[in-house]
Amino acid sequence: MFEYLSKNVTSLGIHITLLRIHMFHGLYTALVTPFQNDRLDMESFVQLVKFQLNSGVAGLVVLGSTGEAATLSLDERAQVIAYAVELAKSYDKRVQVIVGTGTNSTHTTLEYTKQAHQLGAAGALIVCPYYNKPTEEGIYQHYKYINDNIDFPIIIYNVPSRSITNIPDEVIARLSELKNVIGLKDATADLSRPPLLKAQLKTPTKFMQFSGEDCTAVIFNLHGGVGCISVTANILPKELSKMQRLSLAGQYIEAMSMQTQFAELNKAMFIVTNPIPVKYALYKLGIIATPDMRLPLLPLARHHRPIVDAALHNLKLI
Repeated sequence: MFEYLSKNVTSLGIHITLLRIHMFHGLYTALVTPFQNDRLDMESFVQLVKFQLNSGVAGLVVLGSTGEAATLSLDERAQVIAYAVELAKSYDKRVQVIVGTGTNSTHTTLEYTKQAHQLGAAGALIVCPYYNKPTEEGIYQHYKYINDNIDFPIIIYNVPSRSITNIPDEVIARLSELKNVIGLKDATADLSRPPLLKAQLKTPTKFMQFSGEDCTAVIFNLHGGVGCISVTANILPKELSKMQRLSLAGQYIEAMSMQTQFAELNKAMFIVTNPIPVKYALYKLGIIATPDMRLPLLPLARHHRPIVDAALHNLKLI
């Protein structure tokens, strides 16, 4: 593997140059939303955000799948976004906040996207509409409607394990031609996608591809990605920020060495539905006050806890 990595960095100078033109690149943490007694726990949220900001992350993603966004009211969403944006701005204006605004309703998605824009976020992460199971043309028209009704950066979120639909490369290529559609978060773990998709893009240097799977974070960049939107970064923001910087600088051997160290933890974070394990881990580390979830999700079952505990222990985190 390391020999393969060392032989495939000949275009490194070009890749680093292209990174400079991208408005987003590096490590973005897909933040959990802490709850206590079924209410937002903003004290824990602030502590989590400060932990991230002090660890060198490029940005924060709030209200995505990891943030249990589907269970929050419009007012709760506003509170989470406002806190994240204000904290990021007060710490370092270069740290960007991206908001998950996608739903299975095009009009609600637009409403949520406008809210994120008004509250000072840097962009919207919009999942492929779930449950409705739209056609390819329906998917295209969904994103085009958002694009046409707000001037705000849009990152497509392709996560077929949750939305059922795997957005075809041909549709993504069409969407990339829209003014505000600037990139893709791909959570398929398909490492053949970055170069194959790139070959179909009319302006491949302007369209950003992010890994949405921690287990592919380094190799995804080798194949043309510009970063990772990470669940495990809730726990290891400093280490995974360094790993991203190494990979984006072409130091793939060093980055893969780090990736290997975190393999057990990455696996543990998905033993059941995300964000159940990562909330338990954050609770064990004392970063959030409770591992509480909102129904229909439940806290990590007792028989699964030793798996997460072992992964944390092996990294000397507990």
